Amino acid sequence: MTIRLPDLPYAYEALEPHVSATTLHFHHDKHHKGYVDKANGFLEDSPLKDKHIEDIVRGAYADGDQALFNNIAQVWNHTVYWHSMTPDGGGDPHGELAKKIAEDFGDAAKFRKKFKEVALDQFGSGYAWLAFDSKKLIIEKTPNAVTPLIEGKAVLLSCDVWEHAYYLDHQNRRDSYVDAFLNHLVNWHFAEERFGVCTSKGRTATFETVDV
Repeated sequence: MTIRLPDLPYAYEALEPHVSATTLHFHHDKHHKGYVDKANGFLEDSPLKDKHIEDIVRGAYADGDQALFNNIAQVWNHTVYWHSMTPDGGGDPHGELAKKIAEDFGDAAKFRKKFKEVALDQFGSGYAWLAFDSKKLIIEKTPNAVTPLIEGKAVLLSCDVWEHAYYLDHQNRRDSYVDAFLNHLVNWHFAEERFGVCTSKGRTATFETVDV
């Protein structure tokens, strides 16, 4: 079965001026598509080829199949990242997730401060994540294609800090990009929905918009 490149959940120009249409065309149509194409090539002879994408990510990592892992994880990571942003996003979370953020971080402002610190602290390429381990919320960074998914955590939000995610719009100012992500783009509805799945069903939230 074939991994598909998902459409962006908004128009290319929808996140401007914070993330430009030019950046999204390059990032989605070139980088993300490249990972999809390479992942499909590596899957042709893989025993994981008929699994759900999340199981492929975990399985490739467990098997030490670095080439497959790097590409399939990046397919999944990017799809989560697209949905972690929305036009007219930002602001504060609501509902049960807001209560949990207050419990685990103090309040939304302290969450943003911590998230930004972690995103800026990731040396080189990687991601900053908001994840849930069934007991508490976690803000963490990972290098390259590594994702909290491999540790059994549910990912609620992802911020891509590879330079190609922001360089055309913010040059080397990752802090400006992370501020824009948190203040104007972050999709709290997406995070709240995924958190609700975790807490109501007692399981890790899967990302059903990518199929194999």
